[in-house]
Amino acid sequence: MSERATGEEAVDVVWSGDWVAERLGIALEGDGELRDLLGLALRRNPKRAHLLVSTVLGKHVPQRPSIVHGAGYELGERVRALLGPQEARRAVVLGYAETATGLGHAVADGLRDAPYLHSTRRPVAGVEQAGGFEESHSHATSHLLLPEDRDLLAGGSGADASGVPDVSGVPDLPDASTLVLVDDEFSTGNTVLNTIRALHALHPRERYVIVALVDMRSAGDRDRLTAFATEIGARVDLVTRGTGTVTLPDGVLERGQALVAEQEARNPVSAPPSVPAPAPVTRVELHWPAGVPDGGRHGFTPAHRAALEAALPAMADRIAAALDSGTPGAAPDSGTPGPAPDSGAPGRGRTPRRVLVLGFEELMYAPLRLGTALEEALGADAEVRYSTTTRSPVLAVDDPGYAIRTRLVFPAHDDPADGPGDRYAYNVAGAGFDAVVAVVDSTADTPELHAPEGLLARLAEHTGQVLLAVVPSYVPGPAPVPRTEPAPRQEPAVLPEPLRGPDFSSYAPDEVGWLLQDLSDTELEAPTEEREEAIQSGGAHYAESLPVEYQPSPAYQALFTAALETSAARIARAVGTVTETVLAERGPRPVLVSLARAGTPVGVLMRRWAQHRHGLDLPHYAISIVRGRGIDATALRWLAAHHDPADVVFVDGWTGKGAITRELAEAIDAFEASGGPAGFDPAIAVLADPGGCVRTFGTREDFLIPSACLNSTVSGLISRTVLRADLVGPNDFHGGKFYRELAASDVSGHFLDTVAARFDDVAAEVDNATKELLAADRAPTWEGWAAVERISEEYGIHDVNLVKPGVGETTRVLLRRVPWKILARRGAGADLEHIRLLAEQRGVPVEEVGDLPYSCVGLIHPRFTRGATGADGKAVAGGSPVPADGEAVEGA
Repeated sequence: MSERATGEEAVDVVWSGDWVAERLGIALEGDGELRDLLGLALRRNPKRAHLLVSTVLGKHVPQRPSIVHGAGYELGERVRALLGPQEARRAVVLGYAETATGLGHAVADGLRDAPYLHSTRRPVAGVEQAGGFEESHSHATSHLLLPEDRDLLAGGSGADASGVPDVSGVPDLPDASTLVLVDDEFSTGNTVLNTIRALHALHPRERYVIVALVDMRSAGDRDRLTAFATEIGARVDLVTRGTGTVTLPDGVLERGQALVAEQEARNPVSAPPSVPAPAPVTRVELHWPAGVPDGGRHGFTPAHRAALEAALPAMADRIAAALDSGTPGAAPDSGTPGPAPDSGAPGRGRTPRRVLVLGFEELMYAPLRLGTALEEALGADAEVRYSTTTRSPVLAVDDPGYAIRTRLVFPAHDDPADGPGDRYAYNVAGAGFDAVVAVVDSTADTPELHAPEGLLARLAEHTGQVLLAVVPSYVPGPAPVPRTEPAPRQEPAVLPEPLRGPDFSSYAPDEVGWLLQDLSDTELEAPTEEREEAIQSGGAHYAESLPVEYQPSPAYQALFTAALETSAARIARAVGTVTETVLAERGPRPVLVSLARAGTPVGVLMRRWAQHRHGLDLPHYAISIVRGRGIDATALRWLAAHHDPADVVFVDGWTGKGAITRELAEAIDAFEASGGPAGFDPAIAVLADPGGCVRTFGTREDFLIPSACLNSTVSGLISRTVLRADLVGPNDFHGGKFYRELAASDVSGHFLDTVAARFDDVAAEVDNATKELLAADRAPTWEGWAAVERISEEYGIHDVNLVKPGVGETTRVLLRRVPWKILARRGAGADLEHIRLLAEQRGVPVEEVGDLPYSCVGLIHPRFTRGATGADGKAVAGGSPVPADGEAVEGA
């Protein structure tokens, strides 16, 4: 291969298209560099069996990021020379999903001043489609155009037809008299012609430039392009790196399909593991620059480019540091035969020498630029390669004369609009990568990504270390696009102030500041059964009302007291461990922000530990987050106005299946994308993490935290938080109530004092536990999520939101919701005594099971109506949900 195509990897004399050419008679002819740029593969496609596989695109073949970016950048420079600097500045670049999103962006970089947009197959709620077209030979044909600035494709921006300036805050772009269309290959020209025809009908322009890595058109297709340009009355130029033709013999489609079927019958669907033990998976926080889009799906301006370029070195340094500190895995067994030279298994326990930065489908440019920056950061210390996953199914054949040697198969993990399906990563397995940096956007950071059969697990079978880097998904909004000089943020004239005890809550005023508004005089409570019916029917959100506060019986109150005495030392140990971990990793002066209200007692205890052991007086606030609605944006703005967002540490009590963990990450991304202050780290520190959902925790045991036994009477007499449009305005804090009338039953202070009294007793254990945790791989495993999904299906619920795993969540089900049944792990013991008592009081059956990763799981009554309770208001016992007509739901 030529030096220009693959840098120092120019050693093979076998062309990666020989295998296909020899078996099907396909001939590739063209200029001298063509075979260096392209190989051949086969795919199951009813329209075109063969696939031209680029060696410099960064899609199917791992390549040096600098070579991939350089290939597009050089084409962009040629377009700039063709148009001239002034005309180049007036151009708009359009790239094609999914394979050319990164190439098109690199071409725009080469033009220097041109904005960029790429087509997409991902609809985005709230974003109006500005156009679309079809790709005739692809397995996924429909392309959407979703620019934030609709004038981007109209030939101008900044004023409407009347000449009135646009005051939306989006920077003006110069009139786009030239449209530059970028695809990886120009084969028949159908896709590009479809695009030009559709856009020209809406917004005629005088000039188009088509850019591709290779021009593989036949003579007839070349004549058709000339005729098309004459037809629309526009000039159409073509800029490519290589030129050639593909000769296809008669019957090649049928013979290709038969060959694919024959090979698929011989080979496994996905490459088997090539390392003796799966690699650890670690999340690395990029600190992506605020307001910079993840790519060109909604447009990417020169100002975005400048902001990203400035941030790349620091992001690469964070990745490099995570690679250097990677936890060593198990060494290969000495009795196992070594791998073949072309599929060397990576070693473990050493600094990675060969690193792959793996992008995700349309998300090509962000991982590509992280890869180029990582190349510079690591220098000669490592070989960095870049490729991306794809939705395109291609046959894998482990032969040097075939372009796709190996294939990893995993489920889609971004909730695609066309439904679930398989996705692929090629030439990763057996390639000898010591580490893989998987880069996805936040939309794709889902349970499916972390599942046992998901992408991360597949990668872990073939490398020594897996890093996950998540780029926040950009959502267009009314906020200004960031400029090279950030515009000043507009805040309300007066932000509300936190509430403190004793006026609001029974906590001391220095223990916590509540970023809430006082709704104590508002009637918000509703009977549990009515709330459940409204929630499950979609008639109301759970945060729009409050459950009637549970008043514990004397027997239950005695159980709480006994449980607290028994578990105080264990809780103190977990409090100390999570606090010391936070202090070690987030600096000596973190700002604790607990998620009201379950996180608030934990935040107070963490503050007390820091004061007792280190003499630190840490700020502590409580903030509202609502599942499905996000975090209180006004509260975040208040925090940013009074503290450095980077110092904020979010605190919660425990994890169940991780819904709030994901909700917080998405909420912070949306807050920053809408123009909110940047720098908040969405990671949560919790007392107990039985769900394996976070990396900062005191323990991963599922045990009884007595504060979960009660509601407001162990949480400073504060209610759950409330978010209702008629009560909470755009610049208000979310609401909450102070139940002063329950003061006689309040044990909030008793709980805190009992646990804090054990701090000295557990200090040595905390020191040892903290050392072990800081040295361990604490990456979230999300192991509880799979159990929740399994239970949801096995019990006919079909809604994971009605499955509440863990002692804390099960207690909440019994106190606040309409429970159906409780699953208890056989032999769980004293930690479930209060669960059994509550279940008995509410007439809820408890089912003993053996294969439960949690101590217990609470099941909310599915398809609930008030017919699901008896005349006494107790839950219906039995195996099937009961609808309003009283008949059992079959199979539920």
